[in-house]
Amino acid sequence: MPQSLSKVYTHITFSTKNREMIIDTDIEKRLFEYLGGICKGLDCNPIQIGGYRNHIHILCTLSRTITQAKLLEKLKKESSKWIKTVGKKYINFYWQSGYGIFSVNPSEIGIVTNYIVNQKEHHKTKTFQKEFRAFLNKYKIEYDERYVWD
Repeated sequence: MPQSLSKVYTHITFSTKNREMIIDTDIEKRLFEYLGGICKGLDCNPIQIGGYRNHIHILCTLSRTITQAKLLEKLKKESSKWIKTVGKKYINFYWQSGYGIFSVNPSEIGIVTNYIVNQKEHHKTKTFQKEFRAFLNKYKIEYDERYVWD
């Protein structure tokens, strides 16, 4: 085959350091757009970006020219640098050191998109920690609770 073809959908999630509730209405829309711009720049087509006060969800394709680790490094590093320039209240902004990245079946893109769009409603009853544990369990990922939240 002369071409290399790929279409890998990923659902990425990560939180602010110590799950600090710093993503407020003053910044969230611009932050989501900024993260989308980073994805586009890396040829990782953003489909839906959202989140809630202490975490982010990104549904995007994974470019065949970048690793998962490099994508996450760029997303977190570049957005963290940017948000610190937006205003004084964000000067001490940091993301948690870890992340979750999960494959998404193309038939479930609509489900994941709706899930991300409805984050505010979803988090009226569920914390990010419970949400993240549910993802780990769904994907049968073994983890040590002591190291997930550092």
